[in-house]
Amino acid sequence: MYLKEYKITHINTVKSYKSTLNIAMDETILLYVNNKQIATMASTPEQLEQLVVGHLVCEGVVNTFCDIKDIKIDNSNRIFARITPALQHNDIKVKSDTHFNYELIISSLHYLESKVYHQTRGTHAACIISSNGRCIANAVDIGRHNAVDKAIGQALMDGFNPNEHFILSSGRQPADMVLKAARVGIPLIVTKAAPLSSGIVSAYETGICLIGFAQKNSMSVFSHEWRLNGSFQV
Repeated sequence: MYLKEYKITHINTVKSYKSTLNIAMDETILLYVNNKQIATMASTPEQLEQLVVGHLVCEGVVNTFCDIKDIKIDNSNRIFARITPALQHNDIKVKSDTHFNYELIISSLHYLESKVYHQTRGTHAACIISSNGRCIANAVDIGRHNAVDKAIGQALMDGFNPNEHFILSSGRQPADMVLKAARVGIPLIVTKAAPLSSGIVSAYETGICLIGFAQKNSMSVFSHEWRLNGSFQV
């Protein structure tokens, strides 16, 4: 993980003193698709190929991972991708019939723990978890969107079946975050943070079970609770 130590003056109600802090580094990433720049992203400068794969699929730039023909990264954080552009799909629906165990979801939350977050308080984490509780991909980034793109990108590169996995995220879930999962076909999103109203609407419309405020002993289910099973009563 990219960290940089900075000298600081720490001030509290009693005294001030000199110290140092580790800060998460971010760099500007320029993404070109078929020789045209389509995005400028502030990102942690690692797992960049995974970032691009996830971004292109999650944002609907391509229909599938197989539509990405080539990715090249130069020394200036410029990324060049050759793709077969996506066909337009206005109606996005997740068709998975997989059910996920409540206790398994709770026991998976530890995968979001990040040493660099505790060092910097400046990063987000995302993981892809199978229906049997195995973490198949994870990522840490200064942006919650990037972390999800990187984790999904890694899972796609490894050939996972999205219908049988869920996303763990440390970040808020507005519509654009929910639609990332929907475009890939992932039926469940779990976040320790809050959903936003647009995210809840999108989850209902696309068939995603959206869980927020997940912690060791509880969670809040905002949509499609039929995707869950376990020792709880509604």
